Formats: sequence, structure tokens, C-alpha cells
Amino acid sequence: MASARVEMPRREGDSYRPGRRSPVAPPTEEQKQAAAKQEYQRLLNVRSGGTYMPPAKLRALQAQITDKTSKEYQRMAWEALKKSINGLINKVNTANIKHIVPELFGENLVRGRGLFCRSVMKAQAASLPFTPVYAAMAAVVNTKLPQVGELLVKRLIVQFRKAFKRNDKAVCLSATSFLAHLVNQQVLHEMLAGQILLLLLHKPTDDSVEIAVGFFREVGQYIEEMQPAISVAVFDQFRNILHEAGIDKRTQYMIEVLFQVRKDKFRDNPAIKEELDLVEEEDQITHQVSLDGDFDVQDGLNVFKFDPEYEDNEEAYKKLRAEILGEASDDDDDDDEEGGDDDDDDDESADEDDEETKAMEIKDQSNADLVNLRRTIYLTIQSAASADEVVHKLMKINLPAGQEAELTSMIVECCSQEKTYLKFFGLIGERFAKINRLWCDLFEQAFAKYYGTIHRYENNKLRNIAMFFGHMLAEDAIGWHCLSVIHLNEEETTSSSRIFIKILFQSIVEELGMAKLKARITSDEELRPSVAGLFPDDNARNMRFSINYFTSIGMGALTEELRERLQQIPKPTLPALAARGGGGDDDDDDSVSGAEGRQQGKVEDADAAAGSREAVAIGFALAVCRAQEREEEVGVVILAFALALRHAATGAPRRQAGASSSTSVLHAASARQPEAEVTRASFVTACGGQEAEGSV
Repeated sequence: MASARVEMPRREGDSYRPGRRSPVAPPTEEQKQAAAKQEYQRLLNVRSGGTYMPPAKLRALQAQITDKTSKEYQRMAWEALKKSINGLINKVNTANIKHIVPELFGENLVRGRGLFCRSVMKAQAASLPFTPVYAAMAAVVNTKLPQVGELLVKRLIVQFRKAFKRNDKAVCLSATSFLAHLVNQQVLHEMLAGQILLLLLHKPTDDSVEIAVGFFREVGQYIEEMQPAISVAVFDQFRNILHEAGIDKRTQYMIEVLFQVRKDKFRDNPAIKEELDLVEEEDQITHQVSLDGDFDVQDGLNVFKFDPEYEDNEEAYKKLRAEILGEASDDDDDDDEEGGDDDDDDDESADEDDEETKAMEIKDQSNADLVNLRRTIYLTIQSAASADEVVHKLMKINLPAGQEAELTSMIVECCSQEKTYLKFFGLIGERFAKINRLWCDLFEQAFAKYYGTIHRYENNKLRNIAMFFGHMLAEDAIGWHCLSVIHLNEEETTSSSRIFIKILFQSIVEELGMAKLKARITSDEELRPSVAGLFPDDNARNMRFSINYFTSIGMGALTEELRERLQQIPKPTLPALAARGGGGDDDDDDSVSGAEGRQQGKVEDADAAAGSREAVAIGFALAVCRAQEREEEVGVVILAFALALRHAATGAPRRQAGASSSTSVLHAASARQPEAEVTRASFVTACGGQEAEGSV
């Protein structure tokens, strides 16, 4: 059954669909600014923690506010200024203070001087060891903006007075410490330091004396130089307190320590450290304020205030900042960008000037760079706790080209300066030599250099150097071929070099052992040419010297092979013994009894010894003959030696030999002075012999 379609009645004018809406006009820029300001103001007025705004959305909202005359924009700039100043102060330290101060001047410190003072006082109270850094930063700011330094001084004085009345020891300590370093930096006059000490010591208690001692330890060196009368009065008061006041033992000990610090001239408490001495004395501005003055600390500078002349004040500070930092104005930058074509020619001429300047660079003949490099290496070595740390830090040093040898030389020199040898230095040298072949070659060159000049070092330094290189050789950090510079013989060694060799080998034996050292020297064929100077085989004399040397230092096992070679050398025959043995062919010589043979040997030995002594004496007399110019003096000398020889003679054969030898000597002397007949006869008579036939 088909359903019938029912049509509903429709009244005229009725409509079930809404009419088309007219398009909404986009908001104008003023409306956007107003909406953004209203939303930002709502967020500022809302209760803390009530509404969370994502940072990205907050930044987008702040970016919409561009009207610098509006209160909302100035509030945003104030918050940004506060965060920036606080962040810079919190990250300042000794190393980066020279970079932080220009960034600090980049912020508007005139508008934010209250923020600066509050932030620096808060940071100093939280970290007292950084007080010298904050004082140095405040001193630099005070030279350019003295109103900031004056406000800081006034707030610190008021803070100290309030803490002193409340007996707040912690705040008193922080405030007096900051004031002491401001006095050292000449931001504050030293008379205020005297007033603070007078207040603290007027009615001494344990806490007030402790604060006074800490204050004077910081400011004492400066007071001693600038106002010695204040120092004398303060120490007199300390002495009276020590002897009369009933203070605690701990406080008494603190006063005694202060007297010792003064005796040491405040060696550990300098007024200004070298790295924090940033202000010239003539540039500093000193504020003379009294401890009991009436100060306006301007607490209103800590909070935001609307500035109707915001843009003018910002422009004025921009000019001041340009004067302080030496920056160029923005207009100059724009002009430079517009005149780009003209600048090309200027750049070319500037490049030419730079090339000429480089060509005319002044060469430093004072070796200041070398001295600074050595100081850096020395301080790096002495400040490290382990050898690995030293190597890691030294590798970061930017060594100039050609100065690499200074590093190895400084390592050896630092080792030699110690009272006893420290393996710490040997480990440093070993690490470097095994890192790169360059350092290994440099240490080998250093070995040759120090061995050649070892006689210049005293015994302690010599021992340390020898043990250092002994460790390097034992650990194979340097090649053993560097031993080729050593020639162990009587002519080419000195007492210092022989001691060096002894300690060197003893150090090697301590680490390797005698067995390994012997195997290394005797079994390694490649090493033999390098140790040929230590174990020479060119002649028997040098071989005996080497054998005796190593035997005397307890290392005779190293010379066993050298001993065998020495025994294989044929012994030379003595001509005198050969002549004595072949003088006759009779068989009666063989039948001489043992007793007679021994007696004859003793006589021959005695004659030989006496003859040698006589020859020495006559040789000396002949030298005197040659040196003298007058014959009478020559005769006296020869006669004296002849008498000595006659008394020493004990037998006829010896006297005959003496006479014969003496005659020969006089024959040589008379060839130079023919008139010496009397002297020659006197000499022969004194010797107890007769003049040989054929003498002139």
C-alpha cells in the first residue's frame, strides 16, 4: 500500500533556515595589541600557580606586544633585564670575568642598578669564596658607572649595621668580607675599614672578634700599605683582648693565627690576586662614606616602575654603552652597507696595508713567549694529580712549530728539580714517547744532550736524570741505540759521566733484572753496535777499563764475554826480559837452586823498582834544566836530586846504573850549557859513580 505524501501548510514569511551571515571584519593592529595587553595583564594579576601558560604560547603573546610606550612592553623588558643580569652574575668566575663584564655593560645597568646590587649581594652571600671575583666585577662597573658602585656600598653598609644589631653572625661575615674586598679594589675608602674594626673590637665577644679577625685577614695587606697607623692600633687592641678579655680558646687561637699571618706579610691573603687586577689605579673612583651615615638605599629600584620616557632613556644608555665598549653606532653600519661599491676599494687597500704590517712584524728577542711556554708546562705538571692527567693537559697546549723539544726538556728538568726521583715523571715521559714517534725521537735527542752536559749538574740532579732515562730504556720507551753516545774508557769519560752510567744501569737492573739485561746486551745482534762503546774491544787497555768498571758497580756478569776476548789476545813479550833470558848459553843457569832463584828475582825486582824511581827523578831534573835560564840554579836542582838518589841506593849495581843514567842526563843538559863542567862533576860524585867513558 503506497504511502501518501503529506504536505505541511507553509505560512508566508516563515523560514526554517538561518540567513547567510555577513563576513566579520579582521581585527585591526590596535585591537590585536589591546587583546594581547589584556591577556598579558590578566596573567600577571592571576594568583601564582593558578594558570599554566606554555612557554611557546607565552613568547608568542609577548611578541605581539610591540608598543614600547605601553606598560606591558616595559614590564616584559624589565623581566628580561632581571633575568639577564642575574644569569651573568651567577656564571662569572676568575677565568671568564673579562668576557662577562662587556656583556654586563650590554644590559641597561642604569635602569637595572638596583637589580645588579641585589643580585650580586645575594650571589656573594651564597658563595663567599667568590667574593674577590664579585668585588673585581663591581670595581670595573664602578669605573664607568660610579652611581652603581655607590649604591652597592651603601646597601652593604646598611646590611652590616642591621645584622650587627640583630647579632646575625652569618650576614655580618658576608657583608664584611664583601666590604673588605671593595676596600682592596679601592672602590671604598680604607677609613671605613678602621671604623668597622673599631666597632667590632670596642666590646669584644667571641663572635665580634671572629668577624674582626676574618675581616682584617682580607683587608690587612692593603691597610698595612696605606694606613699603617690603623694596623698598629688594631693589633694593639687584639693583643689586649688576647691577654685580658675572657674569650674562648678557639677565639684566642684565631688571634694568634692572625699575628702569624701578619708576620708572614699576608702571603696567603693578598689584597688583589693578579688575575683579578683589572682596573688601573688612576681610573678607579673611591667612595668616602661613613659607617654611621644616613643612606638612601633606593629600594624602589628593585621593582618595576612605568617610565613615560622609556625610549629616550634607552637611546641615552645606548650611546653611553657605545662610549664604554667602543662600539660603532647603527647609523655608521647602515652607511657602510649603502656604500658597498666604495668599500671594495677600501678593502683592497686595507688588505695591502695588512700585508705590509705582517711583513714588518716585530720579532721578540726577549724570549718572552718561550718563558711563558715553559711556565705553562711547569705549572701544568705541578698541578696535576696523575701522569695520565699531565699528558692529557700537555697535549692540549698549543706548541709553536719548532718548540716541541721544550716540552721534553721541561719534563726532564722538572724531574731533576725533585729531592728524590719520582716515578711520576718517568711515567709521563713513557706515555709521551709511546704516543707518537716524534716524542720518542725528541727524548732520544735529550738523552744525548744531557749525557754530553752531565758534568754541569750536581749529584742529586744527576741521579734523577739517570733514573729517568733508566726507566725510559727499561720500558722500551726510547731505543737502546741512543747508548751509542757512551764511550766507556779513561780518556772520554769523567767522574760525572761514570756516575751517570752507574745509576743508569742500576735503574735498568731494578726494573728488568740482571738476567734480562744480560740477555738484551749479549743476545741482540742489532744492539751490539750501539753498546760497542760500553764494551770496547779495540785494545786491551779499554777492555780492562770496562771490565773493572762494571765489576766495581756489581755488574761483572755483563763483561763475561769481554773477559773471554781479553784472554784470547796474545800477550806481548818484554824486550828486557828477553835480553836477560838469552844472555848466556851455559847449562849452569838451570841448576840454580830454588832459594837462589827466588833471591835473585827479589834483587832484580828491587833494582827495577829503584831504577824506575831514579828515572822519574832524573826526568824531572832534566825538565827543570830545560826550564831554567841560569846554570847555577840548574846545578843546584840536579845536585839535590843526585843526593836523594844516592841515599836511596842500596847496592853497587844500582849506583852504577844511577851514575850511568845521571851522566846521560847531564850530557843532555850540558849540550845546552857547555860551561856546566863543575855541576856535572858534582852530580856524578853525589851519585857515587864515575863518569862514563866517551862523555863530553
